[in-house]
Amino acid sequence: MSTDTTATITSDQALKELMGGNERFVASNLTHPNQSASRRSEVAGGQHPFAIILACADSRLSPEIIFDQGLGDLFVIRVAGNIIDDAILGSIEYAAAHLHSPLMVVLGHSNCGAVGATVAGGDLEGHLPSLAQAIQPAVEEAKNQGGDLLDNAVRANAKMVAEQLKSSEPVLANLVSTGQLKVVAARYSLETGKVEVL
Repeated sequence: MSTDTTATITSDQALKELMGGNERFVASNLTHPNQSASRRSEVAGGQHPFAIILACADSRLSPEIIFDQGLGDLFVIRVAGNIIDDAILGSIEYAAAHLHSPLMVVLGHSNCGAVGATVAGGDLEGHLPSLAQAIQPAVEEAKNQGGDLLDNAVRANAKMVAEQLKSSEPVLANLVSTGQLKVVAARYSLETGKVEVL
C-alpha cells in the first residue's frame, strides 16, 4: 500500500489486507511489498501505518513477515505475552491518535512461553513476575474452560488485552466509540503460520 492509500483505509479494509498477507505467508507465496529503496524514500518523511500490532516478543513470529507487509505498513509493539503497561499503551495511543491507524490487533500465539510460565506458576526471577501478574487473570478465566489450558489461556489473554485497549480512557475508548479505531484479538499458530481472528 502507498502512504496515500493507508491514510484513507478503513479498519475492515486493513484487516482484509492483513489476512490476505497472512494467506500468502501460509501458502509460501510472499510478495514482499514495500521493501524497495523507493519505498524507503517514500516513508522517510512520514509514516501512515494501516495497522497497529501488539505482538509477543517471541522470535518465531514477526508481524511484517507473517502478514507479508513492508516498510511503513505496520506499527509494531512487541513484548512477552503481548501485555500492556503505560509505556506500551502510550505507543499504541500515539499510533492510533497521531498516525491515524484504523486497526489495532492484539496478537497472541500458540505455545507462548510467557503464558506457559504463568500457567505453570512457581517462582519467577527478576522482572518476570510482572509479566505473569498481567497474564494471570486470563489464566484464571481459561481454567474454567475445557480443552488445552495453555491454548485457552493464550486466547483469553489476547481477548483480555483487546478489551482493556477498547476501554482505555481517554484516548483509545474515544477512538473506538467514534469508529476511528477497531480493536481485534488474534492468535498465530507457530505450527501452521495461520492467524486466526478471535
